[in-house]
This record gives sequence, C-alpha cells and structure tokens, in this order.
Amino acid sequence: MWFPLPNSFFISQGEWAVVTGASEGIGSAYAFALAERGMHVVIISRSKEKLDKVAKTIGDSTGKNTKVIVADFTKDDVFKCIEDELKDMDIGVLVNNVGILPSAIPSRFSTPQNLDTVITKIINCNVKTMAKMCRIILPGMVHRRRGVVINISSGVASVPFPLYTLYSASKIFVERFSQALQVEYKKKGIVIQAVAPFSISTRMTLYQETNAIVLSPEDFVNTSLQYLRAGDKTYGSVTHTMMGWLLRNIPSRLLSTKSWQKSLKDSVGKALKKS
Repeated sequence: MWFPLPNSFFISQGEWAVVTGASEGIGSAYAFALAERGMHVVIISRSKEKLDKVAKTIGDSTGKNTKVIVADFTKDDVFKCIEDELKDMDIGVLVNNVGILPSAIPSRFSTPQNLDTVITKIINCNVKTMAKMCRIILPGMVHRRRGVVINISSGVASVPFPLYTLYSASKIFVERFSQALQVEYKKKGIVIQAVAPFSISTRMTLYQETNAIVLSPEDFVNTSLQYLRAGDKTYGSVTHTMMGWLLRNIPSRLLSTKSWQKSLKDSVGKALKKS
C-alpha cells in the first residue's frame, strides 16, 4: 500500500536530518530527498572528499544547509565526536544507513583469512552504529515528542541466507531492534521503521542496470519515504515487497543447495568482471 506524505510532515519533525553512510548510494539519496523536503542535513561517512561533493550538490540544488561529519563506523571510538557535533541540534529525522559486506564475493562464514577483523567491522558498522546513533539522538526526540528513525535493513534478512551469513544476520538485528523500539517509543510521537530493500543500483551491488526490480537509489528513496505510515517494517517499494513475499515462501532448502549457491557466486563474479 502507498501512504503519501506531504513535505510539511518532514519539516514538522525538526530542522535537521542526520544520515549515516551518506557519501554515496542510498545514503546520499536520503540526504538529498530530505533536503528537497525542506530539512537541513547532517551527512556522516568516512570520505570527506565524497561528503563535500554531496554537501555542495545538496546546497546548490536545494538551498538547504549541510553539516559534514567524517567518521569511520568500523572503528570503536567515533561516537563521542559525533555526539559533540550534534549537541543541541533540533534533529527530526535519523537515517541509519551505513553498512558493509564481509566481502565482494558471497562466501562461507569462515572463508576470510582475517575473520576476526571482519567480524569486528561488521558488528561495529552494521549493528553497534545503529544502537549508538539511536542512543545519541532518541533522547532529544523523546523530549520534543516528535521524530522519525529510519533504519536500513536488507531484503536478504527475510530468511536465513547462506553465503551472506554475517551480513544477513546483522540486518535481521536491524529489523528486531527497530520493531521493538517502535513499541517502546510510539506513544512518545516517534516513528521508527526498518526499511529492507533488495537490489538497488549502488557500489555494493556493483551498479546493476536499473529495471523494474533493480531500482536507482533516488527512485527507491522517494518511494520508500511514502511508506513511513506502513508500519515498523517495509520493503520500500511494491516490487521489493513482492520479492520479500516470494523469498519467504519458497522452500528454505532451495537456498541450501550447492547448485543455487554456485549460481549466486557465479552471477556476482560475472558482475565483478564487468564493473
């Protein structure tokens, strides 16, 4: 179902939106879309050069203010600086978008030689960051009795997903965390939602060609923002909702077959060669 929202809804939540992983892809698309809807935007990622380009584009296109914060969310010690930078700001929207894959090629959990480092980075970036950013920003929303938190999950979290084991497990955390938070804070006037896209044409998905299923970041974000009243979880588009239903209803043993896993590896490998 489609739940259209006027631009005034976003402005009514607060002056500023905060978006993590905003240097490209879905994150930069959210930052731009929220600026188009009248909000000033804080963009956070590890590449200052990319963030500065996004900030300039947003400023030139929308006239809204931007604030750049450089942070590597795979590290442990970034949150005190972020909290200091955000202090006393009227933040109405938080988009927890930042996330990483263990490797470009789908692989078994124990495949990486530096597995301990990979585990730490995935947990820090995909799990810890979300909880920490909510810890920093939610109290202000509770005090003002308004706000929106959008937590980006993934369609692969719909079922146990071999070869994306660590990634899909980190993304199911996003869903359960968001759903429980919404129960806790709904009566405080705060909307909290997990958004679980499938294929979006970004660097993470090797810039797949867009079609009815593979959406551009901009198209996906503009559609998904209309689903804020659709409950504590959404796939963000009609086609991705259909894909989620299909994945949940196919026999789980299909994903466990060697032929399917080989097909997945081969398809990603071919895409890597083209990129």
